[in-house]
Amino acid sequence: MPLSAAVALAATTVLVAGAAAAPADGAHAPGASAPAPRADLAHHGHVSLWGDHIAIRIRSENRGPSDVTASTVRLRFSAPLAAGQELPYGCLRGGKATVLCETGGLRSAGGARQTALDLTLTGRPDEVVVRLDTVWSGGARDADRTNDGHEVLAPATGDAYAF
Repeated sequence: MPLSAAVALAATTVLVAGAAAAPADGAHAPGASAPAPRADLAHHGHVSLWGDHIAIRIRSENRGPSDVTASTVRLRFSAPLAAGQELPYGCLRGGKATVLCETGGLRSAGGARQTALDLTLTGRPDEVVVRLDTVWSGGARDADRTNDGHEVLAPATGDAYAF
């Protein structure tokens, strides 16, 4: 091997005691796991409560820098949901007062995905607290969790309360 090639090879390889060589430029050795992609998921929308009915509209988006193949948003209610109601496609019950909904793929700086839930509660509460957060982000790391977790108080006025 020419000396210049050996010097170039040595400059791009880092040896770790007891481990295989890995390129110094941040590339990964074959078989090594890559770092998690980074994303910035955000959920915004509104909640309306009247009688025993609660409506939630969610706009989920990814502000990047990497695409997210899929994610799951969790909604927890301070009042239990009525049993036996039909949920939208992609949503399932996670308990007597919890619903989980998948958002589908979210492209970096791409369009938003809409989720609409119209649910019936057990009883007719004067108000309901809705807690919303991301519980799965398709393996992406979200360094800014301030815009994908919300808590909103919705009095039974029928008005839309934003989050």
